[in-house]
Amino acid sequence: MISIAEALNSMLPAFSPLGEEEIPLTEAAARYLSRDVNAALDSPSFDNSAMDGYAVRASDVSNARAGAPVRLPVSGESRAGGPLPSPLEPGSVCRIFTGAPMPEGADAIVIQEDTERVGDAVDITEASPVGKHIRGRGTDVGAGELLLRAGARLLPGELGLLASQNIARVHVFKQPRVALLSTGDELRPLGATLEPGTIVNSNLYVLSEMLRELGVIPVPLPAAPDTLPEIEAALRKALEADVVISMGGVSVGEYDLIHEAFAKLGIETGFWKVRIKPGKPLAFASYEGKPVIGVPGNPISAMVTFEILVAPCLRKMLGDPQPHPETLRVRLREGYTRRPGRVEIARAVVTREGDELVAALHQRQGSGSLPSFVGVNALVILPSDRAELCAGDEVEAILWGPGLRGRSSVFETLG
Repeated sequence: MISIAEALNSMLPAFSPLGEEEIPLTEAAARYLSRDVNAALDSPSFDNSAMDGYAVRASDVSNARAGAPVRLPVSGESRAGGPLPSPLEPGSVCRIFTGAPMPEGADAIVIQEDTERVGDAVDITEASPVGKHIRGRGTDVGAGELLLRAGARLLPGELGLLASQNIARVHVFKQPRVALLSTGDELRPLGATLEPGTIVNSNLYVLSEMLRELGVIPVPLPAAPDTLPEIEAALRKALEADVVISMGGVSVGEYDLIHEAFAKLGIETGFWKVRIKPGKPLAFASYEGKPVIGVPGNPISAMVTFEILVAPCLRKMLGDPQPHPETLRVRLREGYTRRPGRVEIARAVVTREGDELVAALHQRQGSGSLPSFVGVNALVILPSDRAELCAGDEVEAILWGPGLRGRSSVFETLG
């Protein structure tokens, strides 16, 4: 039996990006860039106003103040998307709106709140120095400058930045196809009639969604009965994908046949026990360089081992330069007694209390209790050498849940 760190060190070298492809930006959400992207345009692409108001020559309004306004004629108008304004004559102003191009000759903006319109003229009640409220061409980024590095994930902000540069196509790492193979006579598909002793193959739907969240393409396969020929045939089909994840059959019972099937097909097993709770019977193997992972059949064990051991490997395969989840420090709300010897991954709800993050462990920590994953937002890491943890003890946690997984900054930035 090996440690979590040893397991990851053994697994990660087997996962590398599968190459790149060029795709439309409209199809690139959550993908990882395979190349650096440089700016195609200056941004902004022209000098424009950051505020509604009047474009002026700063020297014309230098003496303006409340009680002694400077009155100037309005000689034109500039609005976003409208015709380009005429050059600004000395001693006049141009009505301007946010995002509109600056007229030639203007070098400052007086905001609308510092003016009062008087017919075809305007009273300026506040001086505005050169450059005030102007977004200069190229001040955000200049054409040719680095926008995003290879390995960046294209989330809404990144997509918006690329779209603003009129970059319609991007090079991204290919998405691996991951086959999901379930084994067990008791498993039935969703919606089937459940005879006594049978259960819905919930792991298939859970891991499929976890794969989609990562950006991987799940390839769900029908459950294989607990016979060696059926499992071998299912494995052959699964090996058509880029990665194989089998669910169940990795323990030591008479019907846990995955190891025997691996051996018959020439799938070389690297390890099959990890010092983690839940999830000890996790197997890692390879077939002609293709990763094959066997996760436990218990639902919680499958989810935990996927998050802790499988997800970092798949992120690396997707092109993520930092595939490991970030952790944050939390304090236990209550004490917890356990058997030492394995790192325990406990489901919890983390909340902010004053300046601290406090974790309340779920009351049910069994490996088959799916309700214990509902409503939690963190996986708390309990060290292997501690039998007794006390209220207030500090431990590490990984955030869990849509949009939160692995992002410690979410709590750190909330006041």
